[in-house]
Amino acid sequence: MTTPVRRHRGGALQDRPLGWARNPLTEFDQLLSEMSGLIESTVGGAAPAVAWTPLADVTESDDAFHVEIELPGVKSKDINVEANGQELVVTGEIKEKERKGVLRRSTRRTGSFEYRLRLPGEVDTEKINAQISDGVLTITVAKAEVAKPRHVEISETSESTGSSG
Repeated sequence: MTTPVRRHRGGALQDRPLGWARNPLTEFDQLLSEMSGLIESTVGGAAPAVAWTPLADVTESDDAFHVEIELPGVKSKDINVEANGQELVVTGEIKEKERKGVLRRSTRRTGSFEYRLRLPGEVDTEKINAQISDGVLTITVAKAEVAKPRHVEISETSESTGSSG
């Protein structure tokens, strides 16, 4: 019994049997490059870059919302944080590093990113704090002061009639 072999587009036999690969991602990488080539040929150039969303955690305390966004290697000057009502928007760009030599493999994300979050309660947009440390952007959004119930004192006034009958 013979093992099946894969043929290239030109009809030449591939030198390894089906399912046999030194690196399991090699065929996937080849498929991606073929697909991007197909997109470039139909669109007529490079496809427009799409913003990706970084990983994040959102927690809530009694007085604020806390957002932690993973942005390794990003400088604060490359990040923009905006708040509009209950919506928090973090945008920026991770620039590709200049390298010496040949890049053999890259799995790091580069390019524009965008993180949008609609907070579940009223917030005070004047009290937002953002800090970046060890590749994690931490944003603290204070909750708005809610009208607290307060006790109202009732004063008594005497009803007097100025004229008698």
